[in-house]
Amino acid sequence: MARPVFKLKADGIDVGSEAPVVSHKLGRTDLVKYAGASGDFNPMHSDEVAAKSAGLPSVFGHGMFSMGLLGRAITDWAGVGNLLNYRVRFTKQTWPEETLSTKIVVTSKEKTAQGNVISADVSLVNQNGEVKLAGSARVLAA
Repeated sequence: MARPVFKLKADGIDVGSEAPVVSHKLGRTDLVKYAGASGDFNPMHSDEVAAKSAGLPSVFGHGMFSMGLLGRAITDWAGVGNLLNYRVRFTKQTWPEETLSTKIVVTSKEKTAQGNVISADVSLVNQNGEVKLAGSARVLAA
């Protein structure tokens, strides 16, 4: 098994530290590309007429696209291969033209049999501060 490449050093991380923010403006093209990549062709994500007839204001983003955006920010911060655990709950739908930004805040550090483990609260918010996903992650650090 390959050894992980550590991007984080436990000595340089404090409780309350934040990872760099990753932002993405959600476009309709993102919805189409994600549908093709994932095989999730639910019309609520791509068919404006169907979405409106279901009582929605518009099509909305795939939850797993949002989870992937946040997950990428975690692995960019911690390094590929260092993610031990990642959990979220979906709190609100995402809509085209929203700017989604990640927030990763360190909540604890501990030495375990696996090595130095950093735990963080993670979330994805829109430009108005509405939380779209909220959860936690645990990563390995040097």
